[in-house]
Amino acid sequence: MLRLVLLVIVFLLSLLALFRAPTYHLWLTAIVVTEFPVIGITITTGLLLWGYKVDKYVLPGTIIGVVALLMFISPIVRIMMLSSTLKQEMNVALGAVDNTTSEPPFSISKMITGLGEKQLESTTHFYDGRLTLDFYKSQKSGNKPCVIVVHGGSWAGGDSKQLPELNTVLANEGYHVASINYRLAPDVKSPAQVEDVAKAMHYLRQHAGELNIDTTQFVLLGRSAGAQITLVAAYTFHDPSIKGVVSFYGPADMIWGYSLPANKLVFDSRKVMVDYLGGTYEEVPQQYFNSSAIEFVTPRSPATLLVHGPIDPLVHYDHSTRLSAKLTKNHVPYYFLSLPCGTHGCDYTLNGPSGQMTTYSVLRFLKSVCK
Repeated sequence: MLRLVLLVIVFLLSLLALFRAPTYHLWLTAIVVTEFPVIGITITTGLLLWGYKVDKYVLPGTIIGVVALLMFISPIVRIMMLSSTLKQEMNVALGAVDNTTSEPPFSISKMITGLGEKQLESTTHFYDGRLTLDFYKSQKSGNKPCVIVVHGGSWAGGDSKQLPELNTVLANEGYHVASINYRLAPDVKSPAQVEDVAKAMHYLRQHAGELNIDTTQFVLLGRSAGAQITLVAAYTFHDPSIKGVVSFYGPADMIWGYSLPANKLVFDSRKVMVDYLGGTYEEVPQQYFNSSAIEFVTPRSPATLLVHGPIDPLVHYDHSTRLSAKLTKNHVPYYFLSLPCGTHGCDYTLNGPSGQMTTYSVLRFLKSVCK
């Protein structure tokens, strides 16, 4: 009986590989299920093997366990299928590049061997009063492009130390990385956060000589709330030095997003919008318009990389599909990495199925926009 109960529990958890999490804590669990699938596979296999005693519960438990095992395996299989066409699709969307790396977009072995990789140290710079940025110096000599990273956290939390592993990868590949802090809501309302990106860029230009930055090549990269900030900045600054923008599961249409809020058991999206923008849509409609990147796409907008998954329970997947349609309409070069098992925070580990795909795509995107 105990075996059956445990197999039913793992079966219910395995559903998080296919469906949006219904509560906040199950969303966190979904990251483990989808990005650390070896854990679920190992536990389920162990419970299935624990079936040596024949009783009336063995067969139903085994059936449930096999189904759970297949669902835990599904993120790996689906990412393998996606990775087989990724290079070709990005070549079509962004143009072919000299891709000197022979590493595939996804490797099963890297899910284990990639753990514990050494991270680079950053230096702290004050770019506007008490605001700081963490600077990761390119590990290749000469003036290099700079990637400005803007953290997530519902515009009210998070900091520049968030998910630093990608910063090391980019620096090792020859890009400077400036991971910035910005003023937070509810104390400071939009568009102050977008203005902070401009201030950080100004600082980096002023100190380009000592930091060896190629000031003609910046790329903005943001996660979640940070993606909203970077998208608006990229599409409204009209700065030719911004060669591209990367959005990890970002809210691109704040007006539409307010009309279709997230499940409150997971995330009170309307409350964080109100705190960030200073009121409801009915109270400050212009604020919602001004913070909707989709409203500012033009044929001159910089190349864009979108990363999102349909099981994201915090920022609806349609934010990215709607922006994708607008980019297509305006003939802006872009690639939409739609991750079948990607939940919010799918890049928590760069070694997971979605994490490997996002890392490959970002590096491939940077090669296409930074010459």
